[in-house]
Amino acid sequence: MFDQEVLFKLAEIFKCLSDPTRLKIIKSLLEEEKNVSTICKEIEMEQSATSHQLKKLKDLKLVKAKKIGREVYYSLDDDHVVELLTAGIDHVCHD
Repeated sequence: MFDQEVLFKLAEIFKCLSDPTRLKIIKSLLEEEKNVSTICKEIEMEQSATSHQLKKLKDLKLVKAKKIGREVYYSLDDDHVVELLTAGIDHVCHD
């Protein structure tokens, strides 16, 4: 039903989401778009490391970025990302 390319991309997304730091970033962005320094404070991580993780999320189209002046603001790419996270949390919390 799915071709190899679709399965490969899906596996890449799940690999990316297997990292707790990236999940913290996504959780942070559930509320609203934020700049890098705000995300750093919330997840208690250095800016360079946070930016590295954001790049991975952006490459897989899980987050998107927009530049306003000198600041870059990140947000979730679309509602599918919210659905992925919500479904995962529901599954983990299910008895």
